[in-house]
Amino acid sequence: MAEIKDPENTILMELSAGTVTIELLPDIAPKHAERMKELARAGHYDNVAFHRVIDGFMAQTGDVKNGNMETDFNLRLAGTGGSDLPDLPAEFSGIPHDRGTLGAARSANPDSANSQFFINFSDNHFLNRQYTVYGRVIEGMEHVDAITRGEPPAEPDRMISVKVAADA
Repeated sequence: MAEIKDPENTILMELSAGTVTIELLPDIAPKHAERMKELARAGHYDNVAFHRVIDGFMAQTGDVKNGNMETDFNLRLAGTGGSDLPDLPAEFSGIPHDRGTLGAARSANPDSANSQFFINFSDNHFLNRQYTVYGRVIEGMEHVDAITRGEPPAEPDRMISVKVAADA
């Protein structure tokens, strides 16, 4: 088990392969860390699909509007929605997009991140200072590596549950 230093800023993401433990970085990206905790506590990430998974690049999820639907139509829409909360301003930093870091997905507008995020499969430094880094996997990266690839995958993996460790 990973040593959880700050349960209030640690996310436990349950996948079919096992638990992924994510350390949030509230000192680096406070608004993004707070948003993830808010959506997790409300249960909005539960059963949401990984709708864009590119081998050697990243696994994207978090479309709480479309990503928890079971139909092919909604899966095609996954990636186009967010939450009912307002978009977040960019919180770019010098933290590199290394393997296992959590980045905020967004549109072309830097201040359009909402609920969607991605986990880097590899070092993706071309994303540095262009996408907000607000967490890192501290245990269970092998479960992230096992996520089914595709855009969207034919049979997508889902986040079974996402909880703040302080509440678990």
